[in-house]
Amino acid sequence: MATWSMASLIVAAAVFLLSITSASVVAHGRSSSRRLVRSYDEPCMEMRLYLHDIIYDYSNSTSNSTSAAATKPTALATAVPSTGGTFFGQVVVFNDPMTAGKALPPSLEETAVRAQGLYLYNSKEDYNAWLAFSIVFNSTARRGTLNLMGADIIAEKTRDISVVGGTGDFFMSRGVATLRTDAFEGFTYFRLQMDIKLYECYV
Repeated sequence: MATWSMASLIVAAAVFLLSITSASVVAHGRSSSRRLVRSYDEPCMEMRLYLHDIIYDYSNSTSNSTSAAATKPTALATAVPSTGGTFFGQVVVFNDPMTAGKALPPSLEETAVRAQGLYLYNSKEDYNAWLAFSIVFNSTARRGTLNLMGADIIAEKTRDISVVGGTGDFFMSRGVATLRTDAFEGFTYFRLQMDIKLYECYV
């Protein structure tokens, strides 16, 4: 039986990993030779999108609403007298349209890019949230998803959350999305500007 030295094992593992990195990527039924680009100085892809969230509050139109509370705030939300009550513990589920410009799309249901996921209010004292969602691309230009998650400190002018992965044209992408509240109308509508920079991409 052949014996393997530690050096031989390391070389074999390196060759195996290299073969995986250079292999063809198959996503959404597509097969193409794509290479991994990784840079922490300059992003390999950038985009700006606007997320439109229209919250159903029992008084607005169900056809125009794109999000709704899935739970009520916890009892602890009203137990902090200094704030007059927060939404602590409330979970909101959303399926929001995303656009390249600030205007709402003509049809809220037929957009090429959507944000689908949830946010929950996770602070007793302030209106802070935690986000977990996918950006779903469905057009001839781009197909696939980007998956994002992180803390949304609403009082801050800009907030960074992580791009933790992707599929399709964004296979295994990683990076950062910078959020900025671009507009809001009470508790029924807000628009987020989202500047996405990917530092790991298959191109």
